[in-house]
Amino acid sequence: MSQLPAVPATRTLGSSGIAISPIAWGMWRLADGGRSAAEAAKLVHAALDAEITLLDTADIYGFDGTNGFGDAEALLGQVLASEPGLRARMVLATKGGIMPPLPYDQSSDYLNSAIDASLRRLGTDMIDLWQIHRPDILAHPQEVARTLDAAVAAGKVRALGVSNFTPAQIAALNHFLGQKLVSTQPEISPLRIECFENGELDQAMQLGLTPLAWSPLSGGRLASPAGERPLAVAAALDAAAERAGVSRTVAAYSWLMAHPAGIVPIIGSQNPARIAEGAAALSVRWNREDWYAVLVAARGENLP
Repeated sequence: MSQLPAVPATRTLGSSGIAISPIAWGMWRLADGGRSAAEAAKLVHAALDAEITLLDTADIYGFDGTNGFGDAEALLGQVLASEPGLRARMVLATKGGIMPPLPYDQSSDYLNSAIDASLRRLGTDMIDLWQIHRPDILAHPQEVARTLDAAVAAGKVRALGVSNFTPAQIAALNHFLGQKLVSTQPEISPLRIECFENGELDQAMQLGLTPLAWSPLSGGRLASPAGERPLAVAAALDAAAERAGVSRTVAAYSWLMAHPAGIVPIIGSQNPARIAEGAAALSVRWNREDWYAVLVAARGENLP
């Protein structure tokens, strides 16, 4: 039975020319529990030592509904300030455009202030990948594009992406951008498969966007599946994991990575061992029968 192509050791972030690891680490919960800069540094080292170079955060990470806006960026900034050499080892990605309690603001004034604030918190002169976190329906894409192009021209941002945008919203923004988008960050997991058939990944391949998958383990639902469909997906992943000698978690990452769009799963764990474990996904090879078995389990019905 023929195997799907092996996952490359590095990928290119869209058309940017920026080399990234085929798996990323996300800092949604970096600032939880009053984590110290020294503790955060251990997590950063765990990712970099596992050759995970794409590190993804956001200005909203750390916000608890009342306080903490910007805390994850600021904590990472402390780590980088204490070990300046780490910055050159990573591709630093962050996001903005959510402004509690509005909730979304992509006006020119706000985007400019959000980018500047992220630069200050992170203590860096340039963000490698800046992404609009969620779309502001009240913002015209032409004005958003003008602001983002200016940020790139000013040297504040190397490359641009979006998160949680529909294909139509991506197409509209990209139409007006001079510096075209290089990434899209939707939720993708073996339990969230809509993007495989609704055109999101097809558009990513058409436009050359790198899909960055948030919540690739379905927020922990794959670890403790409950219900017919999650249990079926877990069983299909376990069968492949046993053959490959890896955990269900690693199998789930590798299942996404096998897609021809070049999906980059974002590891959400804040545990050094689990971050390092994710790198094992590069060694897992899938064949079509096993890959489709997971998809069929996720769909809950056979393919047409």
